[in-house]
Amino acid sequence: MSFLDIVIELIQGVSYTIMITLTCSFTGLLVGLFVVGSRRLSFPGLRFLLDSFTYIFRAIPVLVLLFMVYFGLPMAGLKVPPLLAMALSLGLIAGAYLAEVFRGALDLVDASEIIAAQSMGMSRLQILISIEFPQMLRFAFPGMVNEFTTVLKYSPFAYTVGIPEITKQAMTLAATTMRGIEIYFTVGILYFVIYRTFLAGMQLLERHYRVPGLEPK
Repeated sequence: MSFLDIVIELIQGVSYTIMITLTCSFTGLLVGLFVVGSRRLSFPGLRFLLDSFTYIFRAIPVLVLLFMVYFGLPMAGLKVPPLLAMALSLGLIAGAYLAEVFRGALDLVDASEIIAAQSMGMSRLQILISIEFPQMLRFAFPGMVNEFTTVLKYSPFAYTVGIPEITKQAMTLAATTMRGIEIYFTVGILYFVIYRTFLAGMQLLERHYRVPGLEPK
């Protein structure tokens, strides 16, 4: 097998790696927004549960939670597909971290804007969606990029549940060709390319939605 053949085989796993990263990142984003929004709205009795969620899920290793979901739930009669298992493990853990990132960014929103909105008769939910969330997401951009990068780095765990992403392809090739150095060096380059492409896309979004003068002081 030539080096070009090896590269082609590895590239076949790129689509799975990207799919896993985007799915888990989107899950984490939704979970993080739900947690910080619910905490901000101060639903009775919910704050303790939300704080417990972020505390517990930030402490659980991704691989342990993935095995609990994929191998543990079938024992209770719930068979979970591999991609859903990744979303329920890596996605929820990312959501717990993003909830804390959002909580810090939300504190940067100018309180005078909230008071002005309240004086205009806006409800708490309207203020959250129309005023606080848009600014919070801009302030939280560096933390979001960092967490989404972490999701990409944890995506190789998908091979343990049978998803043929880059690492799974590399392990198979290394076992059959005995050319591990070349293979894993190429894997590192592919991950770097994915990371740089993802970062460039995020920076384009950040520049597009940036509001002059709204940067945190």
